Amino acid sequence: MGIGRWSFRGFGAKLVLLAVLPIAGFGGWLMLPIPSDADNKLVAVASPPSTSPQDVVSLEKATAPTEQAAAPAEDIVDDEAPAAGTNEPFTVERNPIDGLKISRQFWRRGGLGSKALVTLTLRNANHYPVKDIEIACAFTRADGTHLTDRRRVISDTINMKSRKTYAGVLVGFVNINANKAKCSVVTASRA
Repeated sequence: MGIGRWSFRGFGAKLVLLAVLPIAGFGGWLMLPIPSDADNKLVAVASPPSTSPQDVVSLEKATAPTEQAAAPAEDIVDDEAPAAGTNEPFTVERNPIDGLKISRQFWRRGGLGSKALVTLTLRNANHYPVKDIEIACAFTRADGTHLTDRRRVISDTINMKSRKTYAGVLVGFVNINANKAKCSVVTASRA
């Protein structure tokens, strides 16, 4: 009978402890910070539409009332429009990132494992130099789960029809569970 009495001794204290532990655990869980998805969303950046001086002039002519509007149609001569018989080539200016791509990339950890250092080779196939290149890197786990996005501006000029390698570019702090990285060019401007 000594064993049975010993097991029920302090039963009230054990019961109180059993009730307090889940309440304390739930309170601690509520105090944890809520994970933010602000860094995890990939934002598409649209480039502004390119306008040429001819577009601006024709827009001004279309919106501004002039004295020519009252004149007969045969007297109006558009000086800026090419003649119907000329064969001038029509050129469209491309966006600088159309000819700019990353041809080789890999990353490693630095700063006690919390910083991402990316080594990449940028290739400029444009007919003009490109500067202020912004890259975006997405970091994932080994199973493909997305963890972190980081952006970095490389304020260097890449000459036309050339390539340049950047070694150990600090992209930023990354999740310790990140195993893979994929970088892409987001924006660039003409030099």
